[in-house]
Amino acid sequence: MNGLLELSRRLKQAQRDLIMKAAESGNIPPDGVIRKISELENAILAVEAIIEESAPSNRR
Repeated sequence: MNGLLELSRRLKQAQRDLIMKAAESGNIPPDGVIRKISELENAILAVEAIIEESAPSNRR
């Protein structure tokens, strides 16, 4: 579980870094950056879903 939590933290930090750089540039980010932010969001949601499924209260 710790590995999943750490992965979630790293993914969120990477996404935040991209968003902050885009905001600081003062321009609309290139399509590749927008795509990467979106891909990171999907990865974050997938990892969080696995964490939720693995939570002791959700085990059957």
